Amino acid sequence: MPARRSFLVIAAVVIIVASVGADKASAAPALPSAMASVGDSITRAYNTGPSAFVDYPANSWTTGTSTTVNSHYTRLLAQGATITGKNYNDAVSGAKMADLGGQMAVVNTQGVGYVTVLVGGNDVCTSSESTMTSVAVFAGQFRTAMTSLSTGSPNALVYVVSIPDVYNLWSVLKGSGSARFTWAMFGICQSMLKNPLSTAQVDVARRARVRQRNIDFNAQLKTICEREFTATCRYDQNAVFNTKFTAADVSTRDYFHPSVAGQTKLAAASWAAGYWAGP
Repeated sequence: MPARRSFLVIAAVVIIVASVGADKASAAPALPSAMASVGDSITRAYNTGPSAFVDYPANSWTTGTSTTVNSHYTRLLAQGATITGKNYNDAVSGAKMADLGGQMAVVNTQGVGYVTVLVGGNDVCTSSESTMTSVAVFAGQFRTAMTSLSTGSPNALVYVVSIPDVYNLWSVLKGSGSARFTWAMFGICQSMLKNPLSTAQVDVARRARVRQRNIDFNAQLKTICEREFTATCRYDQNAVFNTKFTAADVSTRDYFHPSVAGQTKLAAASWAAGYWAGP
């Protein structure tokens, strides 16, 4: 065989082998037979149901059953997962990162193969800037919770979703008199939402610092997930943080939690960066 033809054959074989290797590396894992979600009121789909100021987990972005929202659970069913009725929502409204370990302990009793994690919003959104959770404490609490899960459910795939950008919430709703009244009346997320129309440097700087804490928390989620729990953890690469929610995506009951439209957008954005996203 001429030297040139031999080279072409060898090159073709190398390309085929490399292609097969890449396909294996990028192949989606097996579909789970049960799943659980942990986190706070966002995952509980708080304020999205017919009654105000209560959880409505059917509309949850992750384990919900609403065909409108099209959650991770319903998308897994559509892909053929034998997961019917095994969609455990272990999140608790009001939870902070300090509470995640307790939720993981519940997950460890459920025999699940997939766990979504969205928590930290209440560590950013507090009564004042000074009461936000420190980055070091936040990281330590997350690491402890993840260790509990990896020990108790070693085969479960974990999907860590970034904390939404609370600065975006302020930006899109600060012009609404109803939102401003509600934020002040109920003391909602005053670390960010206090004096929402103020352009004074003290308030501008405060908002920037709170947003940076939001960013720093997400950086810890990414680092701990990817470096310390590499085999079973996936981070959304800030897909949710970078999602721009509009006024229509926010509840008009509290001007803070996602509406059904917001839950739908959250489901789509997080799914697209997850384990089983389609092309």
